[in-house]
Amino acid sequence: MKRIIQTQNAPEAIGPYSQAAETNGMLFISGQVPIDPVSGTITARDIREQTKQVLKNMEAILNEADYLISDVIKCTCMLKDLNDFQAMNEVYGDFFKENPPARAAFEVARLPKDVLIEIEAIAVK
Repeated sequence: MKRIIQTQNAPEAIGPYSQAAETNGMLFISGQVPIDPVSGTITARDIREQTKQVLKNMEAILNEADYLISDVIKCTCMLKDLNDFQAMNEVYGDFFKENPPARAAFEVARLPKDVLIEIEAIAVK
């Protein structure tokens, strides 16, 4: 059985998809971009601020679904510029302090709303 996760504490989907979907104890979090859920705009300008907002959005979805940060087992990070990898990694490391999940990171040609980063995740209870 599939359960759709929706929270006002993360940005609304900007297309025909859910913020997250859960099935069989697995939570699939759609790619999150640095939209501030209160204003509905992108207020963060540099990679550090954008990464922090993306991770806050992800945390809000995890909380709504009753998962913990420690339940995240895989992330995929998409960066507009791989030269931002180190700065992104520092913020990411502050979020996943212990037993970080598996991860892939890619440079991509373009992201929605021309942001600098998008992260998707999988969590398991």
